[in-house]
Amino acid sequence: MFKSSTQSIPDECCGVPRHVAVIMDGNGRWAKKRLMPRVFGHKKGVDALRETIKSCDAMGVEFLTVFAFSNENWRRPADEVSFLMGLFLQVLAGEIERMHEKQIRLQIIGNRSRFAPELLKLINDGEQKTAANTGLTLSIAVDYGGRWDVIQATQRMLADRPELIAGFEETDLAPYLAMAYAPEPDLFIRTGGEQRISNFLLWQLAYTELYFTDMLWPDFDRAALQTAVDWFRGRERRFGRISEQVQPVS
Repeated sequence: MFKSSTQSIPDECCGVPRHVAVIMDGNGRWAKKRLMPRVFGHKKGVDALRETIKSCDAMGVEFLTVFAFSNENWRRPADEVSFLMGLFLQVLAGEIERMHEKQIRLQIIGNRSRFAPELLKLINDGEQKTAANTGLTLSIAVDYGGRWDVIQATQRMLADRPELIAGFEETDLAPYLAMAYAPEPDLFIRTGGEQRISNFLLWQLAYTELYFTDMLWPDFDRAALQTAVDWFRGRERRFGRISEQVQPVS
């Protein structure tokens, strides 16, 4: 298990965030500004994701988690939801072999109960194929919500350990969370100008540095990622301590 930021001070090294979490916001607005349908923005957003994966890998980031589709996104127009699910299927089918060749480990987090059988099979096959890879771990949150995560973790924990109904600790629940395999994010990035976390990784973002930019996701490139990382390096991460207790990261 990785260290919890509320239980102990996580390890830090070299000013590079070990885990970056991203809300990829602004695809639809990017397309609208160009007088194109929203779907063109989503397609362009896939290119930005590819570039971000490549850049994070080159920087030495170990974990990249991106919010692709939230529990609440089912409220969008039906044709857009259908397109997004189809695009996700298409991208996975085309990228899994490439990710495997680059030693990227794929994880999909979220409620899979509404996924089509074809998508479920592709997800399972992709996770199994890349499970032993030793490079960047790419987690894609699909039909995910932070509140859903805590609820499902609690339900699974109590199913396994019913005696905990009388009371339990953080350490009891943590192994059942969707991202128990990863350290908590060091750096959170949200593009598109909104300044909220929108039910994303509510448990895991407790001590994450939150970076917001007006840049729309399809325009987010390596230089934009570097700007975010440079901002992160300037943050003093105290985890409840005072400044005098914080040792500079070498």
